[in-house]
Amino acid sequence: MRAAIRIAGWSIVAAAGMLPAAAAVSAPAVVRIAAFNCSLNRATEGALRRDLSTPDDPQARAVAEIIQRVRPDILLLQEFDYDAAGVALRDFQANYLARAQAGAAPIAFAHSFFAESNTGISSGFDLDDDGRVAGGADALGFGEFPGQYAMALLTRFPVDARGVRTFRKFLWRDMPRRLLPDRRETPPAEDWYSAEELAVLPLSSKSHWDVPVRIGSVTLHVLASHPTPPAFDGEEDRNGLRNHDEIRFWSDYLDGARYARDDAGARRAFGGRRFIVMGDQNSDPEDGGSRHDAIRALLANPRIDARFVPASDGGSEAAAQGGANATQRGDPRFDTADFNDRIAGNLRVDYLLPSKTMRVCGGGVFWPARSAPEAHLVWGDRPAPSSDHRLVWLDVSVSGAKCPPGSDPKASARQHPHRRRRRARSSS
Repeated sequence: MRAAIRIAGWSIVAAAGMLPAAAAVSAPAVVRIAAFNCSLNRATEGALRRDLSTPDDPQARAVAEIIQRVRPDILLLQEFDYDAAGVALRDFQANYLARAQAGAAPIAFAHSFFAESNTGISSGFDLDDDGRVAGGADALGFGEFPGQYAMALLTRFPVDARGVRTFRKFLWRDMPRRLLPDRRETPPAEDWYSAEELAVLPLSSKSHWDVPVRIGSVTLHVLASHPTPPAFDGEEDRNGLRNHDEIRFWSDYLDGARYARDDAGARRAFGGRRFIVMGDQNSDPEDGGSRHDAIRALLANPRIDARFVPASDGGSEAAAQGGANATQRGDPRFDTADFNDRIAGNLRVDYLLPSKTMRVCGGGVFWPARSAPEAHLVWGDRPAPSSDHRLVWLDVSVSGAKCPPGSDPKASARQHPHRRRRRARSSS
């Protein structure tokens, strides 16, 4: 039996009798945390609910098998269509995660957090200046219907409902040093959007969440977001600029900025001691078309430990796909997404960035080599078996204690990769 708390447009769902924060699950020595842009989005409203109402959807089965094989304790799902009643999320857990997939053991999460997304909510304005008010590009965040491309948090540990903060409604115009787009051919600067449009346009294309999770006697703040892709625009770079500022929000938040009013109306500095910034940031620190300084600044934030970078064998192998991959500078072991090789190539865009108050004990990217038994879960096109993104995970000692025996022995070999450059990738 499950119970739900609904507060100001978001829900916390937990097993009945486990709602109070005091009922904390004892903390394991190591907690596995994962982020997965699982591409469980559909073209029309209600389609995901229909697909997940039975256990027969091939993509959902592949996504579930990946999750079962990695077995995270805390999991952020992205591009998972939102519905207010949480039917799709409930059915994904019951029909897919709770059923063994290809021999992998079922997995259960006692608690979840899901909330409204700006995607698909009409702005009422012609934001892309195509002469009409219609379509996803004129929504508060790109989407063809409300809740498309949303995100959901699943966790073995209780969510502290009283401490949750969301910033879905915070306006882009209210961010200090914001980078608003300029129409370029006419003065003044920053005039792509009118004053009326800026009065409704939020910073978040989906949302920014600060979700406190109780792990034993300590609290871990899950700082989750999914900035817009820095593409699908013109010379004004409105999406690239928004992506930059959506990422910069977390740097400011961790640095103690008080400018952002949360959706409950509070404006205060972040006071958490343990946190993890996680999600698809749609920005690679070396390659791709984003404005790299925002993600680089986040990686260099003095409160974040970015020394260990999850890696895979499949990412290195996929670099041989050629195209844009051949001239990229980043190490392909750290790539987390397999994009169109003619345009973007494979990039590192999905992140788990823990606070220095914890200790990283290992991690990885679920991108097995083509010869591996699980290769069929990620290799393939039109469409990909699961997603064009790969699940990324970290094992952390939340208390900061020494990692137990058996932790990833390769951790020390993956230090500071974003500080060095390498030769261009070969397409052969």
